[in-house]
Amino acid sequence: MSTPHTSPRFRPMRFGVTRVRLRDGAPGTHYLRAEQDLLPYPERLTDRLRHWAETAPERSFMAQRQPTTDAQGKTTLGDWRHVSYREAWDTARRIAQSLINRGLSAERPVVILSENSLDHALMGLGCMVAGVPYVPTSPAYSLISQDYDKLKHVLRTVTPGLVFATDGARYAKAIAAAVPADVEVVLSHGGVADRQVTSFEQLTLTDATSAVDAAMAATGPDTIVKFLFTSGSTKLPKAVINTQRLWCANQQQMAQSMPVLAEQPLVLCDWLPWNHTFGGNHNVGMVVYHGGTMYIDDGKPTPALMHETLRNLREIAPTVYFNVPTGFEAIANAMKTDDALRKNLLSRVKMFFYAGAALAQPIWDSLYESEEREIGERIVMGTGLGMTESGPFGIFVTNPFVTAGDLGVPTPGLELKLVDTDGKTEVRYKGPNITPGYWRAPKETAEAFDEEGFFCTGDAVKWIDETDVHLGLKFDGRIAEDFKLATGTFVSVGPLRAKVIAAGAPYIQDVVLTGINLKEVGAMVFPTPAVRQLAGLPADAAMADVLASAPVLAHFQSVVNTLAKTATGSANRIARLCLLSEPPTIDRGEVTDKGSINQRAVLAHRADTVDALHGGRLHHILLPQ
Repeated sequence: MSTPHTSPRFRPMRFGVTRVRLRDGAPGTHYLRAEQDLLPYPERLTDRLRHWAETAPERSFMAQRQPTTDAQGKTTLGDWRHVSYREAWDTARRIAQSLINRGLSAERPVVILSENSLDHALMGLGCMVAGVPYVPTSPAYSLISQDYDKLKHVLRTVTPGLVFATDGARYAKAIAAAVPADVEVVLSHGGVADRQVTSFEQLTLTDATSAVDAAMAATGPDTIVKFLFTSGSTKLPKAVINTQRLWCANQQQMAQSMPVLAEQPLVLCDWLPWNHTFGGNHNVGMVVYHGGTMYIDDGKPTPALMHETLRNLREIAPTVYFNVPTGFEAIANAMKTDDALRKNLLSRVKMFFYAGAALAQPIWDSLYESEEREIGERIVMGTGLGMTESGPFGIFVTNPFVTAGDLGVPTPGLELKLVDTDGKTEVRYKGPNITPGYWRAPKETAEAFDEEGFFCTGDAVKWIDETDVHLGLKFDGRIAEDFKLATGTFVSVGPLRAKVIAAGAPYIQDVVLTGINLKEVGAMVFPTPAVRQLAGLPADAAMADVLASAPVLAHFQSVVNTLAKTATGSANRIARLCLLSEPPTIDRGEVTDKGSINQRAVLAHRADTVDALHGGRLHHILLPQ
């Protein structure tokens, strides 16, 4: 590792935006934008797909490992199946003709229930060519949910004309429970009992006619490409309208803020779900825009699936790599001892990029240590700020010396409005990458924009360095998450939450702060699976027993004590802490698809636990000593 007296060396990477213009508005209001202008961008993303099909027809657009069954009947993931740009373009046109034949439209779009797959990608491209919106839906709504309430809400909101899933066996129960009988169901394989279905292959065998060219020519900047549902908090998810303008402008913005995307042939190895804007817009969009190749990673940052991600990264060397903090934590731990992983993953990657939640400093340090040991320099860890409503890319860092919470400066063409609110500064967005609103929700749309047409994000920011605005902004929590104690003192949730997670690493997955209108701050901790290693109990021990074990309680007691020593007042002092054995659930909106905790939903659904924590009625409440 570098000594404190030397500047660490990074693998060279150019930052596209390093200077901004700041102007004053009304008292308490400022406006911030990049010095450089947004360059021209296509009217529709399908123009880029056609371009690469014509100029690099045999280049791999996407690849995915295919299932293989051994002699004992065990199914595993085998070799990669590649889809070239020529094949993607041809298949998309055939699917588009099938959709046109069905008379589908924004009023009767295509809903996709299943995970990332080659068929999912081709269905989406076919929709884009035909000008028919599609709706990638969280698979958890079909596979984990027990009441299907969110899935039914999605279907009620968009009124689909066609519903697609890859695996009939896995999605049959959800389809039977939630998809109306008069809506066509298309499956890659399998079926649904007592229901007629169409095979995906049948869509791909339809010959394209001149109607396809006419349909694509009729699309333009205002054409709706897809509806992406927000994760929802205590309310049901909203359908964010994604237009061609939003997607294309955002890809050009990304290209200008992150020139690394176009400096060499782009290769991604990616698991991020396409029903979420990070995976489905940010990453799939950049592959189409730049003619890159995406290897679909069927792994995930969970104990059961992380091995598949690590296997893929030992074989596929990405040029840039995206993940959420839990994924980088697993990779950092693996790289300590996995020589093959370090060698391949670090061979040509120019940038790591995280989003979704805070990345704890110990994880950051571990990644840097492995990088310096393997290649003698560090890989830039990029990050920023964005949301479903902004395409998602909005703000990006300006230099390699990034620390936890740094966001950076606005991308070209996006203007930020900084509004002082109750001791915080909210950031608001206006630009071509901002959604026009929520589908069939005029009231929610009107409430989302201020009187100048800026989208109100609810995110709080502050300057990285008040003496140098060109360094940009850092995250200061969510306006709605922050709260007051009974004393009137504001608790800034974001920074305090990050501090608790860092103090408890690697045994804290996330934490929800409590104490609204009370005298002191409490913390409800969701532990990581690694906490089992502390307990010394059998692997199948109940999580409640693990958290009640003496070694685990002793560890978290030391965390509480350490936090108390560094606290400067009641607003940043954890006065009581408890460990939660029940993980957050997607049914209740406690966890988003990208793995981050929804603080408001957890507090609402676990109000009894909050009351018991502050009333002293829980077992094993940890207090500072």
